[in-house]
Amino acid sequence: MPYIGRFAPSPSGPLHFGSLVAALGSYLQAKSLNGKWLVRIEDIDPPREIAGASEDILITLKAYGLLWDDDVIFQSQQSPFYEQVLANLHAHQLSYACGCTRKLIKQQGGLYLGNCRDKKLNHENNALRINVSKLAETITLFHDQLQGDIKLDEQQADEDFIIKRKDGLYAYNLAVVIDDINQGITEIVRGADLLPTTGKQITLYQLLGQQAPSYIHLPLAVTEPGLKLSKQNHALAIDKHNPIPTLLKALQFLGHQVPDNIDQSSCTTILNWATKHWNLANIAKQTEILVEN
Repeated sequence: MPYIGRFAPSPSGPLHFGSLVAALGSYLQAKSLNGKWLVRIEDIDPPREIAGASEDILITLKAYGLLWDDDVIFQSQQSPFYEQVLANLHAHQLSYACGCTRKLIKQQGGLYLGNCRDKKLNHENNALRINVSKLAETITLFHDQLQGDIKLDEQQADEDFIIKRKDGLYAYNLAVVIDDINQGITEIVRGADLLPTTGKQITLYQLLGQQAPSYIHLPLAVTEPGLKLSKQNHALAIDKHNPIPTLLKALQFLGHQVPDNIDQSSCTTILNWATKHWNLANIAKQTEILVEN
């Protein structure tokens, strides 16, 4: 099967160093295997989105020489596919409506306990949850190509997670799985902050009767332990006008130091070298690496 990877940012602000690391890692993994590298804009949460961010992200990727294959996909245009899957899950009793509030779930210890699983509530004005009990075995372990075997919390693995919110917005776990299936993604390279969601996504693949992709979770760039560079933490936007120093820094973060005798005058020559020398074994097998913001 031909390799297809992707980078899927949300338009909640400009790209920062942490998001560049994810973009670069996914790009080099795809290109080193003669595969395709796709870009998808995950714009399904309007309250968190910033006007113009999608265009700025694409301009920034081009400035760093990270040129994608095929057309850019926008999640906001994928609703018909999401609704088709939701209808199929409902028809096979693999999902149900839930009226429980966050306050109630918090009072019950923070994990949803399946309160509404057998109530047959109306889908209108309620959240929709996946029915994990329909799986023969819940996902408590998966293998990551970089981090190794990842053991998940068994209680969280049994939780019926939300796939459509009460306000009508599609949940990340639903949208990302359907989009990856539709785009034929064979491997997902992303930040280690998404390790906890991977079990839920593999669960959804199984309920849909689909083969899950392989996974590589890269170390997060953090300013202090547990505090990743992010738009919410006011991480600085990377420089679109002078990209080479930041590109070299991102490669070094990923364990690939460009030799002095290699032409470093353009992003293209740097990326060509990095593609030829890309090796997962060079990347630190840890979930966080300290950097300066």
